[in-house]
Amino acid sequence: MGTIKHQLRTNSLITLAGTVGVGKSSLTNALSDALGFEPSFEKVDGNPYLEDYYRDFKTWSFHLQIYFLAERFKQQKQMFESNIGYVQDRSIYEDVGIFAQLQYDNGNMTTRDFETYHSLFNAMIMSPYFPKPDVLIYIDGDLSMIIERIKQRGREMEITTPHSFWEDLYSRYKEWIFSFTECPILHLDINSYDCHDQESIGEIVRGLEKLQNNPDMKYLKLENTIYEQSK
Repeated sequence: MGTIKHQLRTNSLITLAGTVGVGKSSLTNALSDALGFEPSFEKVDGNPYLEDYYRDFKTWSFHLQIYFLAERFKQQKQMFESNIGYVQDRSIYEDVGIFAQLQYDNGNMTTRDFETYHSLFNAMIMSPYFPKPDVLIYIDGDLSMIIERIKQRGREMEITTPHSFWEDLYSRYKEWIFSFTECPILHLDINSYDCHDQESIGEIVRGLEKLQNNPDMKYLKLENTIYEQSK
């Protein structure tokens, strides 16, 4: 796919959010290529806690979240110092507001650990190395389709995870996105775009431009290639 001419700032930070299996990595690659930005992915391969986490949430939730918090902060610092455009696969806000909260609510993280985790997060976001996204792209879709994508991806640790976990995670994303106020939101449905189609990616780029160039616009939904603005 070729580069798409755009009017986004050259040091823009576009962050993708959405539940596991919704297609964040694929869209990160497609958008970074189209915009001429650098992609930034969360560290899954080589993660020393991830497989243990899916086997035993109660033992490993705190360890995994601290690991992701540290890795995410390193990413934020690198992006700030490089002063170039990035497309980021998953935000630190999801780690805190969804994944850590889920495990705490389910009794898999103690109050002491949860409060320590939040204290570290709050210290990090006060740092000058922590730029907020210019736009957050929220990817949504039908849960059954997302579960099918998880199965097709073939990660054993995800396939053997109880269906109830994915239902809980999915519901939390639905609630979380309506309380997110750190930056404007571009809302996509997985059926409303094609990562391999230049015209489709171009529609997303136009949506990003609208949100960045109109400070009063906080939310835009792309659905069946039609933009619906929400007041």
